[in-house]
Amino acid sequence: MISATRRQFMAGTAAAVTAVATAQVAGARAAAGAATGGTLVHVFLHGGLDGLSLVAPAKDPVLATLRPNLLLGSDSLPLPRGFRLTGAFKPLASYLGSGHLAFIPGVSDPRISRSHFQAQDVCHLGGLPGETDGRGWLDALVNLLGGGTVLRGVAIGATLPRSLVGTGNAAALTAVDSLRLDGDARYADATAEALRGLFTGIDHPAEHTVRSALAAVETARRVAPPADAAGYDGAAGAALRQVARLIKGGAGVRVATVAVGGFDTHENQGTGPGGYLYGRLNDLATALAAFFDDLGDRRAEVTVMISSEFGRRVAENGRGCDHGHGGVISVLSGRRLAGPLLGAWDGLAELDNGDVPEFTNMFDVFGSVAQGRFALTTGEVQQMFPHRRFTPIELYA
Repeated sequence: MISATRRQFMAGTAAAVTAVATAQVAGARAAAGAATGGTLVHVFLHGGLDGLSLVAPAKDPVLATLRPNLLLGSDSLPLPRGFRLTGAFKPLASYLGSGHLAFIPGVSDPRISRSHFQAQDVCHLGGLPGETDGRGWLDALVNLLGGGTVLRGVAIGATLPRSLVGTGNAAALTAVDSLRLDGDARYADATAEALRGLFTGIDHPAEHTVRSALAAVETARRVAPPADAAGYDGAAGAALRQVARLIKGGAGVRVATVAVGGFDTHENQGTGPGGYLYGRLNDLATALAAFFDDLGDRRAEVTVMISSEFGRRVAENGRGCDHGHGGVISVLSGRRLAGPLLGAWDGLAELDNGDVPEFTNMFDVFGSVAQGRFALTTGEVQQMFPHRRFTPIELYA
């Protein structure tokens, strides 16, 4: 039997409260086990990625005229319909060749402006704040998927993105190891049990918060330390490494989010080898390849969607690009995709006020990715985006 002094117990209690705050765990009513169906990982690129520096119609005369210094280099990779993929994504070439990596160009929504803050809100909420009551679309997805572990919805970072804010009780954590009870390890079990008893049947919101935090701590204890794996460098790699730990450790993650900054390229964009954006994209591709390699057979149950708040204008400006529309969404999936270049594309002959036109709606892509990953009905997807009619697009083979 483990005993503890009052001072030791109070120290453990304070540490538990700190763990609750650090983990950003909001009162989850977790079921006994996670539902089946795999995991969706949403990687959000803050700043507005220039989609034409990722994939572009190589022989489109508009590009040669309007952005002569930002064309894709000779190391770019061929895609269907005359498109090329930046050479920065070569770390993912094997997944491209096997049919597990795809790109959807010309993606936007009429409600998205050129303001970072407004556009990010629309992307995270699945519509305008007044249309969604401030609830994130990924929170709605987590609820559609039903009960699971306390970590069924998780953000890797200090705070929850608005996409996971709502009633699904998602958790935010910087690392799996941050979910712990600090203090003398000899009293960890006794402290957890005492806290569980103290916060049971008290008819107070703190009951759900503390018990959820304790459940998260217990889940994290069962997750094995990360194996050494190449390519997990940088912010994106560090975050995806934590997601891989949770998935491989059986934490029951259904939806995970990762935020990566640094894509607001107004000047000195550097689309070719040695350039700034080329390096950012190469870091991202390297991290994604390490993540999928690390998952091994578990990758069959995982889909990664990479998006940004908007694209950028077609014309260069000081060898950079200003805010625009018509961005690119990338999908890396353990389930085979319908092709490497998906969605509609009608060329750049008629620009949308200088921007890439919207050929595919953003939320049709979001909904189709989730629908294919979790076998949702069209009616269920419609619940995530209640103020627009969802039209599925063909993504999976």
